Amino acid sequence: MNFAMSDLATLVPRLFDLGLNLLTAMLILVLGWWGSALLGKWVRRIAGRSTRVDPTVIPIFHSTVVWSIRIFTLVAVLARFGVQTASIIAVLGAAGLAVGLALQGTLQNIAAGIMLLLLRPVRAGEFVTLSSGSSGTVEEVGMFLTRLVQPDGVHVSLPNSTVWNATITNFSRNPTRRFDMPVGIRYGDDLDQAIALLTRLVNEHPLALKEPAPEVRVFEYLDNVITVNVRSWVASPRYWEYRWDLLRQARLLLDENGYQPPVPVRVVSEARHEGARHQEAGQQEAQQQETRP
Repeated sequence: MNFAMSDLATLVPRLFDLGLNLLTAMLILVLGWWGSALLGKWVRRIAGRSTRVDPTVIPIFHSTVVWSIRIFTLVAVLARFGVQTASIIAVLGAAGLAVGLALQGTLQNIAAGIMLLLLRPVRAGEFVTLSSGSSGTVEEVGMFLTRLVQPDGVHVSLPNSTVWNATITNFSRNPTRRFDMPVGIRYGDDLDQAIALLTRLVNEHPLALKEPAPEVRVFEYLDNVITVNVRSWVASPRYWEYRWDLLRQARLLLDENGYQPPVPVRVVSEARHEGARHQEAGQQEAQQQETRP
């Protein structure tokens, strides 16, 4: 009996210490997890309000802050139970090396994501086209993936390495874009009047920029049409609106002034008809001679 009481007397403090460690560990874990989420939201909000921080960097910066705090929280919880954290860090380093060798493609995506964030060939909100065939508005450059939203609303997720290795055509980086509109004028129509009408149209359009000044020039001569090129500059966000409106107004203006759309014309002369008849008659005569006995 005395032996059982002595064992119980030594067991109670151990259980008390274990329960206290468990309670403290749970408290550290909950506070660390809650604090990481709270700090991540705070970082995202502050970075989103700053005009100096590129929106493309915010998601990866948010993830880095949150998971750094959570990793330190897990290490602190293990240390509370007397686990040697130095050995754990060494084991994690070795495991990380093995995982890194096995996931070389993933590491390439991480490295490509870092390069995309440092050099910033694409930014959130810009419309880009890749030589791989994808195009759309950049929504986010993450740790592993770059997300694009196509003009039809479809989301496309691309590995960062694919974006980094592709030729990127950025349509939104410059504040202005040039629009070239070829207009066909038929031979025989008043070319000077057509140029004057198109010049007045583009100069009076509210979206066309005055500097650089619009230009209307004869571009080339084709078989049945003279091509007049209307060149003007417009703010990049208003490019498509300007393009569609100018194409519509140019055709309506030319129709109102008697300029018909050019159509392919083929002139067949009477001599050509006569030669064709002689050739057909010769073929019929040859066939008749072959059929005679």
